[in-house]
Amino acid sequence: MHDTSSVGRPRRPSPRPPATPAERRRARLLGHLVALLALTAASSALAMPAAPALVCESYPSSALCTGQLPACTLCHTTPPVRNAFGAELEAALAPGESRPLTAEAFAAALPDALAAVESGDTDDDGFTNLDELLVGTALDDADSKPSAGDGLVCEDPKESWAFDVCDRDPAYTFAKVLRDTCGRSPTLAEIDELYAFADPWQHIHATLDTCVQSEYWQGKDGVLWQLAHRKIQPSASIKAGENAGVVPLADYFDDYNLFVYTQTGDRDARELLTAQYMVERSDSPSTSYQPYTRTVLQDVAARGTGVAQLVAPERRAGMITTRWFLMTKTMFTQVPRTSAAQAYRAYLGMDIAKLEGLKPVSAEPIDYDAKGVAQTECAGCHSTLDPLTYPFTRYEGLGAGNGAIPASYNPERMERFVSDATPDIGDTPEAGVVLGQEVSNLLEWAEVAANSDEFARATVLDYWKLLVGVEPGPSDNDRFTALWQAFTSTHDYRINRMLHELIETEAYSVP
Repeated sequence: MHDTSSVGRPRRPSPRPPATPAERRRARLLGHLVALLALTAASSALAMPAAPALVCESYPSSALCTGQLPACTLCHTTPPVRNAFGAELEAALAPGESRPLTAEAFAAALPDALAAVESGDTDDDGFTNLDELLVGTALDDADSKPSAGDGLVCEDPKESWAFDVCDRDPAYTFAKVLRDTCGRSPTLAEIDELYAFADPWQHIHATLDTCVQSEYWQGKDGVLWQLAHRKIQPSASIKAGENAGVVPLADYFDDYNLFVYTQTGDRDARELLTAQYMVERSDSPSTSYQPYTRTVLQDVAARGTGVAQLVAPERRAGMITTRWFLMTKTMFTQVPRTSAAQAYRAYLGMDIAKLEGLKPVSAEPIDYDAKGVAQTECAGCHSTLDPLTYPFTRYEGLGAGNGAIPASYNPERMERFVSDATPDIGDTPEAGVVLGQEVSNLLEWAEVAANSDEFARATVLDYWKLLVGVEPGPSDNDRFTALWQAFTSTHDYRINRMLHELIETEAYSVP
């Protein structure tokens, strides 16, 4: 097992004795009182959106900081309310200085405050706060803690027929690969055949290569289609084309076809966000996917106005400019924050609604659409979300009148919304910021996102959860990080290449 609990700095020699229930209750009460006093002293104080990045400056090797940022829930329940760890940190943060702290004072004081609480054990789970910061477990939850497997000795099974639980087991892995990617269990004859090979693992990898071309894996409604559900979010009632719904707006089969195509056939998975082509699917005699590029008029002529893609190829950015995405996420919205938030969540793995991935931009948000986003209570998230959204503003959703073409690119789109209620909306820029980088438009947004650590981590995490069955635990962090980093280099963003390494991990191949 990996011993991630000792990464970085030495642990204390031994954990203190477990607290009694009465001591825990008193500690929780004290934590709540500290938080209440802190809030009373600074009633206008809110969570600091820059805090996650500052935490990573202090602990760059933390599992919370590899390909992601810590969520605000590291220190808060619902900002500004602090959890138990946040209350301890507050007490150590610039003591004696008047509240609320300025952003500059907060940034200057946070590293020392973090250092001051490192040796504590907020949740009484026997691991220091530093231990948990480094491996990424929750500091206010005693049930979330680093692996306690140090020093355990694995004993080989006594029965000759049993799986090897101390090492990678070929028969176990072979059976899993067949079930996960071909949808069936091996026969006894196939297990016997496996051990006839000089190198059983070579046969396992050959089996994987065969199975990822199977109908079960890449066919309609197969494994990859199911993996795409959360990203595409289909709704049969508004589907166009085959099996049309009662209000046909767009055909999400285009989205599934593009998703599967980029995930198979030794193709670059970054084209999920950068593709300027679309993909057709043939279901007979077996499923196949074929890319094509047509102008808007050519696609209308080929498929009809009801399903044609209406964004010109040169303005397409993969999955985030399809007709389905724009129709269902932008809809009639003037500043389509839902579109940006879904793209951020689905392809970069960060949910702003859960306070994840906050990278505030100076002088933002600017309330172009008069929604009140600049209010103190809202600005914390919108200082990230609004600059993230600006590049989406030139793409139509349902159109909203005045002859606008639905689900198309329209550089003059924002002028249509100027009114007495929103006099400044025409000033909304197309340029924005994603992951701290300035971009001029959505094509640049997609390029930055597709080449980011966040995209690589989120992509590999999808397949880890699919095949391993759970998110990486503390003991898996090092191996998981190495896997998604290899995805960006050794595997050249090819899913199939990454899968060959994934099936050899301890998490997948050891019973």
